[in-house]
Amino acid sequence: MKTFRGLESPEIQHPTVLTLGVFDGLHLGHQKIMQTVVERARATSSSATVITFDPHPRAVLHPETAPPLLQTLDQKLEGMEQLGIDQVIILEFNRQLASYSAEDFLTEVVYKNLQPREVYIGKGFAFGRSREGNIDTLIKLGQRLGFRAEEVPEVKLRKHRVSSTMIRRLLRAGRVNLARRMLGRPYGVEGTVLEGRKIGKRLSYPTANLLIKNSVIPANGVYVTLTMIDNIWHRSVTNIGTRPTFGDEQQTWIETHVIDFDREIYGQQIRVQFLHRLRGEKRFPDSAALQEQIGRDYRRAVIYFQRLKVQANLVYGT
Repeated sequence: MKTFRGLESPEIQHPTVLTLGVFDGLHLGHQKIMQTVVERARATSSSATVITFDPHPRAVLHPETAPPLLQTLDQKLEGMEQLGIDQVIILEFNRQLASYSAEDFLTEVVYKNLQPREVYIGKGFAFGRSREGNIDTLIKLGQRLGFRAEEVPEVKLRKHRVSSTMIRRLLRAGRVNLARRMLGRPYGVEGTVLEGRKIGKRLSYPTANLLIKNSVIPANGVYVTLTMIDNIWHRSVTNIGTRPTFGDEQQTWIETHVIDFDREIYGQQIRVQFLHRLRGEKRFPDSAALQEQIGRDYRRAVIYFQRLKVQANLVYGT
């Protein structure tokens, strides 16, 4: 997959079948759009193309309401490549781009540069100055300029519309199982392993302390997780919290105990995927009581991984 910052590169392939949007999280709804684009691009000998925006439009226009993003840009690009997209054009979202009318944006930015044969957008997607453009605008301009335009139906799960907003709510509530179903994969974060206070090691369960890149983390508590180290997935147990047993810290820590693993990995980049929440955060009367609970958490995690259903259905995604 090729990635371009802006539309100036002569290497951009056209004609295209394309979609445009922020696509934060690349959830099931986004995946349905990408799959449609890829299928139609193959059928029409075109390049499957995504136009996305960085930063998030609301971070520029209404920063006070801008949502924390589920993925870093690199994570999103990696996911698009896995879905079969040929090229991604990243447009810097700024006040100048926001000033384009819907018609000018489509004609001067999209059509002029990418010569789309077909354009697909998600339900409710709006574009152009003051979000004036919608699927009706797109269809009318497509009829005039000679491309097909279509809105891809939304995806629902348990009667709820799958959306990035809903997934953020689920993660903040610790409901990683349902978030996983909406994402089509476990929710994951990545970051750098820091040298910590070695509390876990003193309690016989050494942990990797993470400085993460992602803006959204699940609710405080203990989770069954998968941890990728050097491109290999390992079983793990992860605690998110403020270490209440050892004082009232303000900072939230992400600490991962990798099962049957004893190498030093300070400074390395690792990934953690959240599979199942074992319990919420709790203050214990002393370190002995905490150690006993950690042992129970560990044993429950091992049992979780031993279940045949889990072994058969684990999805290792970005």
